[in-house]
Amino acid sequence: MSGILDGKRILVTGVLMESSIAFHVAKVAQEQGAEVILTAFPRPTLTERIAKKLPKPAKVIELDVTNDEHLDRLAGLVRDELGSLDGVVHSIGFAPQDALGGNFLNTPFESVATAMHVSAFSLKSLAMACKPLMGEGGSIVGLTFDAQFAWPQYDWMGPAKAALEATSRYLARDLGKDGLRCNLVSAGPLRSMAAKSIPGFDELADVWNHRSPLAWDMADPEPAGLGIVALLSDFFPKTTGEIIHVDGGVHMMGA
Repeated sequence: MSGILDGKRILVTGVLMESSIAFHVAKVAQEQGAEVILTAFPRPTLTERIAKKLPKPAKVIELDVTNDEHLDRLAGLVRDELGSLDGVVHSIGFAPQDALGGNFLNTPFESVATAMHVSAFSLKSLAMACKPLMGEGGSIVGLTFDAQFAWPQYDWMGPAKAALEATSRYLARDLGKDGLRCNLVSAGPLRSMAAKSIPGFDELADVWNHRSPLAWDMADPEPAGLGIVALLSDFFPKTTGEIIHVDGGVHMMGA
């Protein structure tokens, strides 16, 4: 039986741990027939070690999405490896410690600017760096954490995710003429490397213990990975600018 990504070439960012959503995207994408290439920063060697646990070998390219030189060379490096791309996965986010953990009112602009650049503007940067490799029908998929609400401890990552969500909609608007779709998956909380950097993460995540209609396992990134793979496939040919919630249903619950 053929997979839903047979013959597709996919670039995946953000594979830092075997427990990360990005790792499961790469794993399922390979299992569904795709050729996969990974990017990593700041430690490509870490991603290279993790990549050995994938079903098939995957090339790792160093990519700092805030570095214009890295972005300018990306298309050439990917072309040498795969020739072209059918899909791109944006799994990148970062905020300095003083932008998290209940420090919202005291965070300096420099830290806010870093969070916005890495977590939101980078979606546009990555999309434009990969656009020369993508033909008609390509799919760009990013990861968000529902920005409709003010979450405890999340602080400036909340506005950064809101900016990411708006950026995705504008990319969908402007890239649609080239046949490119841009969507996001809003996943529930997971005990990932990113979560470890959020002071008081357990307070935020505890919401899912009380409000999720479907049981939510914070140690299982696969549901979100499956959602991303579905959006990379041809099963959503006219879906763009959308946010698909893979959060056990918390997003639709009232008080």
